[in-house]
Amino acid sequence: MTTHTTTKAHAPLIPLPTGAARTGVLAGAALALIGTFLAWTWTEEFPGDLTVTGYPGGLQVVTLVGALLTLLFTLSGMGIRGLTWLTPGGKNSPVLLTALGVLGTTGYALAAISAQLGGIVNLEPGAWVSGIGALIAVIAALGLPADVPRAETDTTGTWGRFKNALKAPPASRAKELPASVEILIITAAFGTGLYIFAYGIDAYSELFVGFLITTALGATALFRAGLVDRLNRLTAKHRTITLTAALIAAACFPFTQTDESYALIGANILIFATVALGLNVVVGLAGLLDLGYVAFLGVGAYTAALVSGSPQSTFGVQFPFWAAVLTGAAASLVFGVVIGAPTLRLRGDYLAIVTLGFGEIFRITMNNLNGSAGPDVTNGSQGIPNIPDLELFGFNFGTPHDIAGFTLGRSGNYYLLMLLFTAVVVMVFRRSGESRIGRAWVAVREDETAATAMGINGFRVKLIAFALGATLAGFAGTVQAHVSYSITPEQYLFANTVPPNSAFLLAAVILGGMGTISGPLLGAALLYLIPAKLQFLEDFQLILFGLALILLMRFRPEGLVANKRAQLEYHETGQLDVPEQRLPDSTDVGTAKAGA
Repeated sequence: MTTHTTTKAHAPLIPLPTGAARTGVLAGAALALIGTFLAWTWTEEFPGDLTVTGYPGGLQVVTLVGALLTLLFTLSGMGIRGLTWLTPGGKNSPVLLTALGVLGTTGYALAAISAQLGGIVNLEPGAWVSGIGALIAVIAALGLPADVPRAETDTTGTWGRFKNALKAPPASRAKELPASVEILIITAAFGTGLYIFAYGIDAYSELFVGFLITTALGATALFRAGLVDRLNRLTAKHRTITLTAALIAAACFPFTQTDESYALIGANILIFATVALGLNVVVGLAGLLDLGYVAFLGVGAYTAALVSGSPQSTFGVQFPFWAAVLTGAAASLVFGVVIGAPTLRLRGDYLAIVTLGFGEIFRITMNNLNGSAGPDVTNGSQGIPNIPDLELFGFNFGTPHDIAGFTLGRSGNYYLLMLLFTAVVVMVFRRSGESRIGRAWVAVREDETAATAMGINGFRVKLIAFALGATLAGFAGTVQAHVSYSITPEQYLFANTVPPNSAFLLAAVILGGMGTISGPLLGAALLYLIPAKLQFLEDFQLILFGLALILLMRFRPEGLVANKRAQLEYHETGQLDVPEQRLPDSTDVGTAKAGA
């Protein structure tokens, strides 16, 4: 067992001997784990069947996983042989974070049971055992020393001390492993990610809240422990293996689902993520604030709907799928150039206002092309329904197919098609970001005046970014038209509770990490999945969602996946509370190629 010399800078929030604090965490986490094997309530009316003794279910499983992680991190911090690799960066911050996750999940479960069933009398002993154990673990974890010295400005006040308690130093360099072992680790990481994602989509409303609490704090604990940093180093070393593993894991998702509605959620997430990646070209690389970007998605969707053989289409034509895709992308490209040419000489807030106006003009125009207020093209507010399913090389996407012993339904078919589209968009984004024009975008984003002085045509560069972003959005819109069966103007509002819309797209880029590839993909997945799963909260849905965004921007302003430039911009020198990370698909062209 290792010992630590506690200085004033490392002083814990609660004055406890380090050994006693770790013993308390172990006892509390063990108690919380034991409680999951006891009944939490007496009736099956609460989802998840928490009445069985000896077999955890629902929220009990989530609490069990959180308690197990807390035990493992604590034992690793104690120097137990064979577990020290779990905490290469910070030994105490991960313990506090996972303990908070257990307390948050258990506390939510107790509150939900009491609220739904009519009081705390409906709680069985197992719920109290887990709740008390989680509370003991958190109190004891607050008695552990901080992993990094606290700045003098942060030593006063409980909030400053608590915030510093969550900081961890960068992970140390790990010894070299055989290439086969490193590849196995990468494969296992993506397999685990696939399982967690599939579990989250399959989770019912109450279970999803507990899953979200544990996953958020557990992922942060892995990051603070330094495991994510080490995984990033491996993925950067084996870039091709990483991209292949990511694609295979994503392709396996529909085969893990037995409910078509969950596969449909996955397809819509990919549509949202692809459009967010297109917006990342405009916002993340070129630095242009576009508040009407969802209109380009609508242009592609409407174009595909009009030429794909819908009985309600006024064009009366049916293009092959490849021709419909090219037509939709070309239409969005034309609109991008037409809108961008007269407006991109504006900057900042003025450009944002103009693009916001374009988004509203598009929606109103689609409403007015109804044969009454204007020509009969789009059927007005009724939109274009009955869009036929795609058929490509004899493969009908609207009918189930048996593949390798699995039955893949309509939603699964479109998911795999959209995954192919996403891969194409990722390739385009990556190649363009690493090219000369990509470096010019970053130069214009950082300082357009200086870029112009160095010979860069700022207007031409921005117009190319605007046109490329519009094309990628229209590209995804052609698939969205077929997935949703019908297209209406109300689907393309600036903001509503159902993404994709301009507000959620912009949030996905900023929260995920501007200028990266995996950032907008992750941000889009979270921003689509969370509102879809929190619908049972009704009026409180947006309140809690907004609060979560505020907290994320407070503690992670550079985004979930950030390049080093963003970290340096949002954190003072020497006060970075995150280790430098280089995701294999990050496009930190501003830092890596600024002098090219």
